[in-house]
Amino acid sequence: MNKYEGVFIFFPDVEEEKRNQTFDRVKAIIEADGAIDEIDDWGIRKLAYEIEDYREGFYRIVRFSTTPKALAEADRILRISDPVMRHMMIRLEDE
Repeated sequence: MNKYEGVFIFFPDVEEEKRNQTFDRVKAIIEADGAIDEIDDWGIRKLAYEIEDYREGFYRIVRFSTTPKALAEADRILRISDPVMRHMMIRLEDE
């Protein structure tokens, strides 16, 4: 199992309930083959550049451990989810 950090940026006008449903779906995939260590909601922040006429996004930072197969499935779900503006998951170095 590898350690990862994920940054999920949701559209700012998405309802909290819908945002949480999408995140809970990804969280369930990760936790099926691993564990979530830390979830940090940054809230609405200004984007570095405009994306689809939006200047802000809702940021959620997650540190977790999972298998590469579960990571690939989480990535697939995030790519097809409408509330998600952008996402990125990187593998952390072994400490």
